[in-house]
Amino acid sequence: MIAQTQYRLSPADLDLILALVRGGTLAEASRHLEVDSSTVFRALQKLEKHLGEPLFERSRSGYLPGEQALTLARHAERMEVELEAARSAMAGCEGKVSGTVRMTTTDSLLSGLLLPALHKVAARHPGLDFELSATNQIANLSRREADLALRASRKPPEHLVGRKLGVMQYAVFAAPLYLKAHEAGLALDQHQWIAVDDFVPEHPSVKWRQKNLPRVKPRFRCNSILSATDSVRAGLGVAILPTFLIKPYDGLVALSDSLPECNSDLWLLTHPESRHLRRVSTLFRELAEEIRLD
Repeated sequence: MIAQTQYRLSPADLDLILALVRGGTLAEASRHLEVDSSTVFRALQKLEKHLGEPLFERSRSGYLPGEQALTLARHAERMEVELEAARSAMAGCEGKVSGTVRMTTTDSLLSGLLLPALHKVAARHPGLDFELSATNQIANLSRREADLALRASRKPPEHLVGRKLGVMQYAVFAAPLYLKAHEAGLALDQHQWIAVDDFVPEHPSVKWRQKNLPRVKPRFRCNSILSATDSVRAGLGVAILPTFLIKPYDGLVALSDSLPECNSDLWLLTHPESRHLRRVSTLFRELAEEIRLD
C-alpha cells in the first residue's frame, strides 16, 4: 500500500496523476502538462516504482485509474483549488476567474441553448477559455473528461451534482416547403419521416414513434437531432423535434400538440470535486441563470 512506502509524494506527482485521470491517455496528459508523451510515460513508471504498485490499468483505449489514483487525484484537485485561490490573491484579482473549462453536450443543445448563453458569460469573463465537445456519447465526469455537462436526462447519475434547468418539450414539425408539395390533411403515419433510430435508438422521440406510429418507416435517417432539424428545414419530411430548436424565422409548422411522452429534463452537471474550482463554479452558476427553456 502507498501508506507503507517511504516515498514522499510531490506536487509534481499529484499533477501527473490528475492529468492522466482527466485525460485518460498519455497524449492528453502531456498536452495538459506541456511536456511530451515519453516524459509522462517515464514519470509514471518512476512514480509507480517508488510506490510499489500500479496506479493505472493500461489498455488500447488509454489509462484507466485505479482506486489509489482516484484518491490521489482528489487530493490533487483540492491542491489545485487552493493554488488557484492563492494566485488570484497574489495578483490582487480575487473577483476575477481564469483558466480553461471543458464542457460536453450534444450538438442540438450546443447550438440551441449553450452557445447563446455562453456568448454572454464569456463576455463577462475574458480570462476564461473554453473547450467544447458536442457528441451523443456522454463524457465520464468521474474521470474528469469534462468539467461541466449539459444533458437531457430523466435520471442523471447519482454521483454527479447538478441543477435542473427545465423540461424539453417535443412535437412533430414540417416546413412549409414540404407541406406545399404534399397533400393536405395527411395522417402522421402517411408523411415522409426523418428519424435518428440507427444512431440514438433510445431517444424518447424514437420510442414514441415506434409505439404510436408502428407502420412508419423513416425515409431519411440522421445521426443527431440537430441534423434532423436541418433536414426538416430543408423540406425533406417531418420529424419529432425539441421546441427549443424551432426559431420564429424558420416558419416550421407543428403537425401535433406537445408530446409529453417525449419530454426530458435538462440538466447542468458537474463532479462534486470539480465544483469547488472557481472557474467551474462560476460558469456553472452563470450558465444556470442564462439557459432558459420557454
